Amino acid sequence: MSTPAPDPVARLVDAELEAAVARQRLAATLAKLQIRLNPKTLARQAMIDVTDKGGAAVQAGIETTRRNPAAVAGVAALAGALLARRRILRLFSRRTRDETAGSPNR
Repeated sequence: MSTPAPDPVARLVDAELEAAVARQRLAATLAKLQIRLNPKTLARQAMIDVTDKGGAAVQAGIETTRRNPAAVAGVAALAGALLARRRILRLFSRRTRDETAGSPNR
């Protein structure tokens, strides 16, 4: 009761059929890769990712502002003072020069 040996011609036909199916799968995979690695597709996907992350950052900032409005106002005032520091310093240095120029001790 041994199984008969498979016909060599049938084995060859099965192998060729398997090879053809594997080639089709490989061709489909390569087509998908070409689409995914297309520079336009990559740039578009990067833009979508940046937009999504930017939107998430804005949303997180809004939520933080709602929870801590005083802290955000303090940071904004500090940033404004830092950006306008030269004008503020000039304003005070003019006053100091004007006050010393008008004093009788000088």
